[in-house]
Amino acid sequence: MGFETIRIDVADEVATLTLDRPEAMNAWNWQMAAELDQALRALDADDGVRAVVLTGAGRAFCAGADLSGGERTFQPGAGDSGAGPPQKPVYPFMIRKPVIAAINGHAVGVGITYPMTCDLRFVAEEAKVQFAFVRRGVIPELGSHAIVARVAGLSRAADLLLSGRMIRGRELAELGLASQALPAKEVLPAALAYAQQYRQAAPASVAISKRLLWEGMGLTAAEMIRREHPLFAWTGGQPDAREGVLSFLEKRAPAWKLRPSLDLPEEL
Repeated sequence: MGFETIRIDVADEVATLTLDRPEAMNAWNWQMAAELDQALRALDADDGVRAVVLTGAGRAFCAGADLSGGERTFQPGAGDSGAGPPQKPVYPFMIRKPVIAAINGHAVGVGITYPMTCDLRFVAEEAKVQFAFVRRGVIPELGSHAIVARVAGLSRAADLLLSGRMIRGRELAELGLASQALPAKEVLPAALAYAQQYRQAAPASVAISKRLLWEGMGLTAAEMIRREHPLFAWTGGQPDAREGVLSFLEKRAPAWKLRPSLDLPEEL
């Protein structure tokens, strides 16, 4: 795939997806959005990739929207490429494998709301982080009002989203919005090391569990039990359940059979 604003590297079944406009602090534009959609579709379909780590080139993760369009930046159609009707967007929470955001530097606007659609976040402790939307005359997007409130609590979400104030990565972790704050140079290695844990888990089970976690943001516990029950029964009758038990008893690495791209239940 010939990308211009991102790049993909795969090693040890983990894909590193890098925002690659370092000269612009990885500022977000329509092309980056389209290329990320294309990359996520491809990685979702590749059963040889067990996890994805999202990071930024250079000293920033993403400085937010590219404001070179001036006052028309946020107007409808201002970023349209003119390349035909857009495809339905794909966000990290939609794909069937874990996505970890390695926020290696400053993350402003979409530079923080996009990684909030990932499953986990590691952040540079001195990174500037800002849900700056209300200070630009628009509102936070990409599900922020649900995701940030669910992860950090309503009051903390109101603090960040309604003020647009700037915090550091260290505070992002203290608020529970990142798993860990680290020196900048350690963020990507830590995320890649953590991603190796997913190689020990059954990929189809991970895909189902991830879907339930994100669906669960709008469900009660009773509703989730009704959702889980048939899926637990389905997984229990699959070869991966037998392999999981046998590999544990035989003290060996499991050889999983089910492929998330082809073998999941139809209702998913």
